[in-house]
Amino acid sequence: MDHELLCELYQRMLRIRRFEEEAARLYTERKIGGFLHLYIGQEAVAVGALSVLEKHDKVITAYRCHGHYLARGGSSKAGMAELLGKGTGCVEGRGGSMHFYDIDNNFYGGWGIVGAQVPLAAGLAFAQKYKEENGVTLCFLGDGAINIGPFHEGLSLASLWELPVVYLIENNEYAMGTPLEKTAPTEDLSIRALGYAMARETIDGHDIFDVRSKVHTAVQRAREHNQPTLIEVKTYRYRGHSMADPQKYRTREDVQERQQRDAILLLGQKLDELQMGDKRAQIEADIENEIQEAVEFAENSPFPDPATATNYTYIES
Repeated sequence: MDHELLCELYQRMLRIRRFEEEAARLYTERKIGGFLHLYIGQEAVAVGALSVLEKHDKVITAYRCHGHYLARGGSSKAGMAELLGKGTGCVEGRGGSMHFYDIDNNFYGGWGIVGAQVPLAAGLAFAQKYKEENGVTLCFLGDGAINIGPFHEGLSLASLWELPVVYLIENNEYAMGTPLEKTAPTEDLSIRALGYAMARETIDGHDIFDVRSKVHTAVQRAREHNQPTLIEVKTYRYRGHSMADPQKYRTREDVQERQQRDAILLLGQKLDELQMGDKRAQIEADIENEIQEAVEFAENSPFPDPATATNYTYIES
């Protein structure tokens, strides 16, 4: 097993975990306004899936977007500054938590409307195919989006037009506070691909190697044959839907039980088994320093100049 890869995956997941934990702290201190949807518990999904993409591939997701942004190579400083609404943020303070964006890394954002990114992903993939870029679009969505009209419209077009897109459902078992069994007639969400003559796959989201392997297969199918895939990744979030969620729909014991298979914990144990404890400790120290520097950068950054409020409203020729 590639030790360097193991360390890289551990580092990327830990970066997201510590970023989100600090974001939660800043929110409770009222330094972050609006909604805050944390990715804690789902890190292996974004890190595993995005680790098999190429630089020119495109990524789009929903409003729980911090993890995907960081896993795609986004700056932790710019991300933290965006959460605080600062002008140095990845969207210059205009987007906030739900609308991270990083064109340099072909990250086309978090989208606040449930399911809205699904047809947009089809559009991105159509452009890639039309321009013969040999690129793939990876679209993340939650299980709460599978009953939204645009979900079905996007999948239908992707299959009909043979677009190089992979749709990845992050099934964390709850749409806000509604359990899956109250919103879907079957536990197998990937089965919906059959209605669109589309390839499908189901993945254990706590196993980052399973994520990497099966997403890689889907990406290659899209890149080499222009065939889309619908993937369901079974995962779990340890925090509420948002910071305002009292989580009355589950018990603390439920969460603790699921944390026994935490992907970061399991990979950390793997590093220890491989006699890489010192390397693990160094990664943890480096990430801690990085996130603290990101917080300091964000807190010391200026708010956007009010004179720039109308910037980016119209395209500049």
